[in-house]
Amino acid sequence: MTHTALHTPLCDLFGVEHPIVQTGMGWVAGPRLVQATSNAGGMGILAGATLTFEQLEPAVNEIKERTDKPFGVNLRADAPDLEDRCDILINRGVRVASFASPPAGTVVKKLKDAGLVVIPTIGARRHAEKVAALGVDAVIAQGAEGGGHTGVVPTTLLLPEVVDTVDIPVVAAGGFFDGRGLVAALAYGAAGIAMGTRFLLTQESRVPDDVKSVYLDTPVTGTVVTKSIDGAPLRVIRTKVIDRLEGAGRLLAFPRAAINALRFRKLTGTSLRDLLREGVAMKRSQDLTYGQMMMAANAPMLTKASMVDGHLETGILPTGMGVGVIDELPTVAELIERIIAEADETLDRLGN
Repeated sequence: MTHTALHTPLCDLFGVEHPIVQTGMGWVAGPRLVQATSNAGGMGILAGATLTFEQLEPAVNEIKERTDKPFGVNLRADAPDLEDRCDILINRGVRVASFASPPAGTVVKKLKDAGLVVIPTIGARRHAEKVAALGVDAVIAQGAEGGGHTGVVPTTLLLPEVVDTVDIPVVAAGGFFDGRGLVAALAYGAAGIAMGTRFLLTQESRVPDDVKSVYLDTPVTGTVVTKSIDGAPLRVIRTKVIDRLEGAGRLLAFPRAAINALRFRKLTGTSLRDLLREGVAMKRSQDLTYGQMMMAANAPMLTKASMVDGHLETGILPTGMGVGVIDELPTVAELIERIIAEADETLDRLGN
């Protein structure tokens, strides 16, 4: 029998069996992975941020055809068509809307009034305070060990800080991969854990097998946090591509970024006008250089080149540090069942 400690407020908030969240990783968290997570008792989140508006509703419909369990969709808080995307989630009965950055208060209210749970990801205590004031239902606190865009505070320091600051459920992220980690997160006061890399390395993940092999071969020390991709700290696997970007001086940063942007924009069918418009918007909001602006607009396409199309020589590989302790590809059901069993065993051991 599962320990009652593993049924947390997050389970009730989401309507799921286990306090485990599969994050909405861009290009990775497709319908197959999401439905597998939800069917296994966790909270699966679709990577809606990297879907076009036309692709979003069919993807949501596909998940609903595969499961009657709750699931979520990740959205970009600065998407120009955010209101319309929210309408899709509302109309299709999606349970959770997640965000990598704080959505506007009006967006939070609209989603909550329609019955959705709103949960942004934060990397600092002050960010948790800010989004809590907006009325969000919970937060994912991602420590520096996490993959993709990440902060500088380790999970073991960020988590207790956030738990002590806000009175809403806190989901721990950054470095989690097993049942022992789940128990540790609960001990800090979290209501559950969120994992990206661990779910990326499952059988249902859409990442090509040869790319997964690169992840499996990466040691704990094989990742790096770089600003050379889009101007913001991004944890990725250290590759020759990253070394070249890191080694480029300011003089070469802009032309190299511009060439890459033009080369890879076709991967998503993005027009040059849209690419430039998105880059200018990022430059204004994030105070980027022109080189960083071009890379920021082009970064999602670089990621897609590797994570979807398998072009390792041209792409980037976002990952958490936990990649170094993962060496196999279970099914999602096997993974979640194992995590809960390990958590049960850990709680038994601590109780003796």
